[in-house]
Amino acid sequence: MLGQLFLDSSLAVMGAGIGAGIAVLGAGVGIGKIGGSAVESIARQPSETNKIQTAMLISAALIEGVALFAVVVCLLISFRA
Repeated sequence: MLGQLFLDSSLAVMGAGIGAGIAVLGAGVGIGKIGGSAVESIARQPSETNKIQTAMLISAALIEGVALFAVVVCLLISFRA
């Protein structure tokens, strides 16, 4: 009984850690793609630099917010186990 409870809680913590890692990895890839696309767009249309940078920063902030939310959910799961 106690062994099964320990196994369940350790699996929850391990799953939460993997979930947090995947969330951070996804955010890094997404922000990297946004940055690369923004630099490419600025190179093609230098006159639109301000608009491109504004859109890039808003998109990166939204992605970062979702990733932070996912990490917080994973931490809550790990603390609950």
